[in-house]
Amino acid sequence: MNSSLVWFRRDLRLDDHAALYHALKAGGPVHCAFVFDTDILDGLTDKADRRASFIHGQVARLKAELEVQGGGLHVVHGSARTLIPELAEKLDAATVHASRDYEPSARQRDDRVAATLQTKGRALHLHKDQVIFETDEVLTLAGRPYHVFTPYKRAWLAKLDPFYLAPYPVERYFDRLAPFATAGMPTLADLGFLPAGLNIASPRMLWQDFQTRIDRYRDARDFPAVKGPSCLSVHLRFGTLSIRELARYAHEHGGEGAQTWLSELIWREFYQMLLWHHPETVEHAFQSKFDAIAWPNPPGHLEAWREARTGYPIIDAAMRQLDRTGYMHNRLRMITASFLVKDLHVDWRLGERWFATKLLDYDQAANVGGWQWSASTGTDAQPWFRIFNPVSQSEKFDPSGTFIRRYLPELAKVPDKYIHAPWNMPAEVQTACGVMVGRDYPPPIVDHGRDRVLTLELFKGCA
Repeated sequence: MNSSLVWFRRDLRLDDHAALYHALKAGGPVHCAFVFDTDILDGLTDKADRRASFIHGQVARLKAELEVQGGGLHVVHGSARTLIPELAEKLDAATVHASRDYEPSARQRDDRVAATLQTKGRALHLHKDQVIFETDEVLTLAGRPYHVFTPYKRAWLAKLDPFYLAPYPVERYFDRLAPFATAGMPTLADLGFLPAGLNIASPRMLWQDFQTRIDRYRDARDFPAVKGPSCLSVHLRFGTLSIRELARYAHEHGGEGAQTWLSELIWREFYQMLLWHHPETVEHAFQSKFDAIAWPNPPGHLEAWREARTGYPIIDAAMRQLDRTGYMHNRLRMITASFLVKDLHVDWRLGERWFATKLLDYDQAANVGGWQWSASTGTDAQPWFRIFNPVSQSEKFDPSGTFIRRYLPELAKVPDKYIHAPWNMPAEVQTACGVMVGRDYPPPIVDHGRDRVLTLELFKGCA
């Protein structure tokens, strides 16, 4: 057994690839594989799921790139728990190399694969690839995981040096890829999915574009009507770009914009670390005392939020963006999450699960961490009585209503003065602009001031 197998997962690229590098450097021949894992795909209820289309396209690209280098990609469909050990046996691979995943279900899968391989005298080697620092690499002086972001960030930056940002020179060893006759791969239809009509630029194009905008990132990132974010979240999620390359550029570039973006990358790792140490937070409040909150979950509130019928334009526009594009601006993720929990009094877990079904860039660690932050049940250092006002947030971050009008064209003619709270329009203004509240756009489903008080009472009972 001299050969090895590289199992691609959340690392769909050839350059600067940790698992591929370690397999190639150990000697050849090196086989490569990707599994369209039914243990995951069977949980996608939308047959036009954007993630299925995105992954399918990226796997096809990866396969073609491997073939150019003289290798190939075994693309199979089924349960990875059984297919990877079977493929390793078929190829007589002594080792399987993969990038470490920090999600609870992925860890269980990898434990199962490792145990099955071991019964055949084979081994699973997991490598750090989707973060700069993982698991126990950044701990407090007492050897415990950080629970507050700012001290974690300080420790993260203090530990950083060029070694952790250096790329893996995979290209030196491409001659060790196992020759593999060109083979087909399952179509989307074979997998049980329909095309989602995605139109996403290549990761390289998006990365080059962001480099021209990174100096403005700090000032532009919170305004959904402008191109402020990096637009790289889906490529970080599926590893079509290397985190080392991105963090290295931000760290070396300097400037307030780059450093603010680097801070966001550190937030991403903070949540990955927390999920590793506290997998129970997928279902339970990080601050366990808040598991006792009896969320009212008023009938119809979750559905109105999902369907963009809350009567709050910034909320409804954000939810339409999510439904139509599979993306939501980061500032809007915080506003909509806070609104669902603290205005509509719906359990944060229901919102987290909805985002899980809709977001193309869905990452469990970031999503759970973000929802718990917004719900004040997580690691936020601020107290639970911080509650976003959806109108003032709208006025601050979409002052002219440009984003609102983009996704709520029914409000296109509403004057700027009323675009954030159209229920305040006098009857004559409603008539003049052709927008009658209650006919053309719903009235507000709740009163923020009144429901804020109820939220405070819910938390006081458990604080």
